[in-house]
Amino acid sequence: MTTHPPSRDIAIHYALENKWKEAHGENLRLLEIDPQDIDTLNRLAYALVRLSKFRKAKEYYQQVIKKDKTNPIALKNLKRLDTISRSGKNLLQNQSDGMRLQDVFIEEAGKTKTIDLKNVADKKTLSLLQPGNTVVLVVKRSKVFVQMTNKTYLGMLPDNVGMRMIPLINGGNEYSACIKAFGDKFVTVFIKETKKMAKFKNQPSFMNVPVNILSEK
Repeated sequence: MTTHPPSRDIAIHYALENKWKEAHGENLRLLEIDPQDIDTLNRLAYALVRLSKFRKAKEYYQQVIKKDKTNPIALKNLKRLDTISRSGKNLLQNQSDGMRLQDVFIEEAGKTKTIDLKNVADKKTLSLLQPGNTVVLVVKRSKVFVQMTNKTYLGMLPDNVGMRMIPLINGGNEYSACIKAFGDKFVTVFIKETKKMAKFKNQPSFMNVPVNILSEK
C-alpha cells in the first residue's frame, strides 16, 4: 500500500531501478495532482512503453503533443512507436540514444563517479532530459563542459573533478556519461571510465576515498 505523497523524485527513482510498474503508478498519482504536467505525461508514457503497453503509451504522448506540438521527447517516441506497430519489434528497449538503465549505475572504485553539475542550463533545456540519456564531456580551456549529444549545454563538472580529468582526457583516456537524475535546477550525471591509457595505469580517474583518509600516514 502506498503511503507517501506523490513524488517526482520517487517516480524517477523507480525508473532508474527499472521498476516500471511502480514508476507507472507513481506518475499516475502525480498526474491526478496536475493533469497538465508534460514531464509527468512523458514519464508515464515511457513507463508504459517499458511495460509493452504501446497503445496506451501512444495516447499519453499524443496528449503531450496537444499541449506542446514541438515536444522532442514525445515526437521521437511517437515515431518509434509507429515503427513498433509496423514491425512488431520494441525498438525502444534498445535505447539507442541512451544507455540501458540497469547497466549504467554500477559503482567501481576509481572508475566511476556520480557528480552534480555546476552552472546548469535553464529549466526548459533540463525538461528535455530523461534518466539514462547519454551526454558528452567537452574540455574547454580549464573546464569540462557537459553537453547533450546535439551539443546543447547542460552544465559543467566541479573544478576539482574537472582539473583531475582534463589531463587524463587529453592523454587518451575515454569516458562515457549519462543522466542519473535531474530537476528544475539540478543535473546529476554518472561518469564511467571506458578506456585507460597504459601511462595512467596506476592513476585512478576518480578519488572516491575521503580526503582525511588519504592524508593519514
